[in-house]
Amino acid sequence: MSACEIMLQIGSSDNPRVFSLSEAQALFPLVSSITAAAYRELNPVRQRLQCMLPTNSLLPEVEAQYEAIVKRWAGKMERLGLVVKGMWLLNFDTGEGYLSWKFPELRLCHFYPYDQDFASRRPLNEVVEEYDPDWARA
Repeated sequence: MSACEIMLQIGSSDNPRVFSLSEAQALFPLVSSITAAAYRELNPVRQRLQCMLPTNSLLPEVEAQYEAIVKRWAGKMERLGLVVKGMWLLNFDTGEGYLSWKFPELRLCHFYPYDQDFASRRPLNEVVEEYDPDWARA
């Protein structure tokens, strides 16, 4: 399945898509590219905010720019069927847990089950070797 075909399978924050490992890996370059572009777009806005005094009359405008960039990125990720867990932190739902990625990691290589969280994520190769889950074979 190509990234374009995957893009057509829209998800939402209320109903994320369930991915096999191969589907998540096929979509990952697009997710990484969109995230890197949003990060680059946000960086000068973040720097402006850090330099501004709380009394600066432009503060609300710059804060709105910041928020718009982050919301636009999160919306794109949700439309691709991913679960946005935080700033630059994404999960691909496998039906048993999450393939977890945080920018700027270079690969999609961590997993954690539903009953755990980001802090407990494990290397993907260990999980696949230990459990041989269906989502890793599809």
